[in-house]
Amino acid sequence: MIRSEILRDIAPILRDQLVICNIGLPSQELHMIDDQPTNFYMLGTMGLSSSIGLGLALSQPKTVISIDGDGSVLTNLGTLPTIANNVADNYILLIIDNGSYGSTGDQPTYAGKKTKLEKVAEACGCENVVVCGGKDTGKALQAAIDSKKMTVIVVKCDSGNIKLPVITMDPVVIRDRFMKAVSA
Repeated sequence: MIRSEILRDIAPILRDQLVICNIGLPSQELHMIDDQPTNFYMLGTMGLSSSIGLGLALSQPKTVISIDGDGSVLTNLGTLPTIANNVADNYILLIIDNGSYGSTGDQPTYAGKKTKLEKVAEACGCENVVVCGGKDTGKALQAAIDSKKMTVIVVKCDSGNIKLPVITMDPVVIRDRFMKAVSA
């Protein structure tokens, strides 16, 4: 499975959650698959989906799911010890690990080589770390939501992108409708 297929599979689960989606193609894919006011599409801040998601989870009681990529997590490794040391049981970090920088041309990441993000998360102190394959993402995500415990899910999948349009919605509109969904 590739990232877009995983997002298509989990879209029904995401629909009732607050979702912070990683920069570039993941945001474009989620927007195309199932645009929701509860989705915050990152358009220009690589590596910050997990940090923004944690901050949002710490500030309110609704479940927050950050969808991040291995490349983005690698650019902001400081997020994993921050998550481990600021537990928010309404927070799930879903790392789609395809071993590549998908939004910039599928260049390989170190997660596609020797670095194992699940072991990095555990070494940083994250207590609930789950590894699954693409086809098991929905089951792992639903279990994490039901557990009501902060969870890091590392989804191993194939690299690959689909052709899709850019998000034409103004970033201010994305922000405003998401803030309204958070307040609802």
